[in-house]
Amino acid sequence: MRRRVYGADRASLDPGPLPWRTYAALTGGPLDGLLLDITGWTKDEIDTGTALPTELGQFSGGRVLYTPDLDEPRAPAPGVTCYFHYSGDVPRPVDE
Repeated sequence: MRRRVYGADRASLDPGPLPWRTYAALTGGPLDGLLLDITGWTKDEIDTGTALPTELGQFSGGRVLYTPDLDEPRAPAPGVTCYFHYSGDVPRPVDE
């Protein structure tokens, strides 16, 4: 079974990864098993991780936090190059 990419249109006939793109595999939390497209991200951006909007977290409309383990090896791009691990939930920012 092919993995689905975070943010891909659920109605799409093929919401799976594209062979020329670079992905982080999301582990744990509400988005476990999805891939995050990190094509074009800098090393610093990847090392920082991300806060992804979702309705599936602890706070409806909030963000789920995913961060890499900096000690894990990374594969060369393209394809799945690293893992982002669930690290918590935050409410929706006030300015939204």
